Amino acid sequence: MTTVNTNNQVSQDLLNSVNTRNSASTTDETQDRFMTLLVTQMKNQDPLNPMDNAQVTSQMAQLNTVTGINKLNETMSSLIGSVQLGQSYQATSMIGRNVLVEGKTLTHTESGGYFGVNVPNGADGLTVAIKNGSGATIRTLTFGKQDVGVNALNWDGKMDDGTTAPSGDYTYEITAKTGDTTVKSTALSLAQVQSVTTSTSGAKLNLSNNTSVAIADIQEIF
Repeated sequence: MTTVNTNNQVSQDLLNSVNTRNSASTTDETQDRFMTLLVTQMKNQDPLNPMDNAQVTSQMAQLNTVTGINKLNETMSSLIGSVQLGQSYQATSMIGRNVLVEGKTLTHTESGGYFGVNVPNGADGLTVAIKNGSGATIRTLTFGKQDVGVNALNWDGKMDDGTTAPSGDYTYEITAKTGDTTVKSTALSLAQVQSVTTSTSGAKLNLSNNTSVAIADIQEIF
């Protein structure tokens, strides 16, 4: 039995075809579903009480809006994928390079170790407390004026008593001051890029200190 639309408004099924979201539906499927329901409704409308042209026009405009948004989303997804792939290829060129990233670990060899500090507003002086695995301070380093931004620093591997510290991993705390006021500073660890991992969130650099960072997290490259 054929159902006849006896009012002058677009049916709720037709409205739902435009407004209902289905993650598995494509833009073409949405258009096809809308046109099929519209044609069916027009065939079965009451000749004495036809559909309101304004209602049909309004729904067609909504369909165009939904279609445009869907196509924009598809284009943006493709663009993001291309950018992420380009980042991954670019990141592979950094394998084997040394980088400064946020952290408080320091690897000491026979010749000491390197690290850094980021001082956004600069500083008149810098104090660095190097600590062993037990948390005891074995050496206190003092540095003079630090420029605005990233500054590379080094430790000669000596302890406060003048002897050489055993090779291994250490931690450190940095205090930057301008006059008598402590200013903002961020400790930076030096590590080597060993490999690159790609994911939906972008490329990740796997470092020699067993951490992974995004390209944007790198403060300086050597």
